[in-house]
Amino acid sequence: MTLRRQIATAVAAIAVLVAVAVGLLVHQAMIRQHVDQARAAALAALGSAVDTYKRGEVADRFTLDDPALPTGLRTLAADGREGSLLAGGPQGESMWAARPVQTGVLSVRVDFTQDRQAIADLDRIILITVVAAVFTTVLAGVLVADRISHRLRTAATAARGIAAGRTDTRIGELVDGRDEVADLAAAVDLMSRTLHRRLEDEQRFTADVAHELRTPLTGLVTAAELLPPGRPTQLVQNRVQALRSLVEDLLEVSRLDADAETPDLAPVPLERAVRRTVTLTGLDVDVAVAADRQVRTDLRRLDRILGNLLLNAHRHGTSPVELHVDGHRITVRDHGPGYPEDLLDHGPQRFRTNAPERGRGHGLGLTIATGHARVIGATLTFANHPAGGALATLTLPDEPPHP
Repeated sequence: MTLRRQIATAVAAIAVLVAVAVGLLVHQAMIRQHVDQARAAALAALGSAVDTYKRGEVADRFTLDDPALPTGLRTLAADGREGSLLAGGPQGESMWAARPVQTGVLSVRVDFTQDRQAIADLDRIILITVVAAVFTTVLAGVLVADRISHRLRTAATAARGIAAGRTDTRIGELVDGRDEVADLAAAVDLMSRTLHRRLEDEQRFTADVAHELRTPLTGLVTAAELLPPGRPTQLVQNRVQALRSLVEDLLEVSRLDADAETPDLAPVPLERAVRRTVTLTGLDVDVAVAADRQVRTDLRRLDRILGNLLLNAHRHGTSPVELHVDGHRITVRDHGPGYPEDLLDHGPQRFRTNAPERGRGHGLGLTIATGHARVIGATLTFANHPAGGALATLTLPDEPPHP
């Protein structure tokens, strides 16, 4: 149940309980008032009738041994006591009063029909008032709950945007007021600003380190090429080349993090592009095409994404490596131990492979692939195949129809 429904339900339940309780109290008070008034009138009439009876006068205001007298009052008078009783009869509901006299039981009757009608009219008024009060209260509660729920949904949407990487989002601009929701929005904004600043510092540090390393690395590459041929020279050149690749990857990551990349989109036949990428990598890959399709994408970035996925599969997985094309969806699968749980839960993280059994690496390949997929508007997901092995799925946007 949503918060809006919870608040509306609670307000409705409280409103109904309060209205019913007040209605019952008013109803009982009104009945008691009319009964007391009728009893007082009946007893007063009985006293007047007794005086008239004692004077020996005859009056139509009282009756001796009335056969319609309720049994309870007749029994009470037989015991020598005076009393009153509200009871129904052939002439309708009445308030009876009776007392014993020498010749029998003297009784009077006060009609209660009008009082009962007045009580019924009041009950209808109470019912209408209760319904109107409950409706008004529930409506007000729904409006208040809807406003609170809307503000919380707005804050939640902005918070999800921050979690998705849009750390420049501010909730305080969307949520007004000075209540607890506004305090929550201010706290989330503070967290967002802090996170944004830290991410910027990290990105700036990565870019600065890569740029600072590039100049001495260029000299190191040149010096390595001047070394005399031999096994030591080959080892040095290999390590220098690995270091150079790492620095280039760091620069690429910093550009992707800064959202400074602009795709060069063009219509591309997907099967031809995939086979071209596999040829450029020089890796042993089984390519299968279920359905070819033309997509609008950046061919250079597509090469980079698929190349990193295939290289990761060969480096950390086990052959055979399979690449499958089905329309605008491409899957890359190896037969190794699969992706680690941390990667499946949180996505690729730089400098973390999270699984020794998948080999060594800097964790930049999948990070770069994810960044380029974001730039070209594609979706890259990671999972483990039910039959074993890592499974990466790249979903490209379709080529829009020509006008």
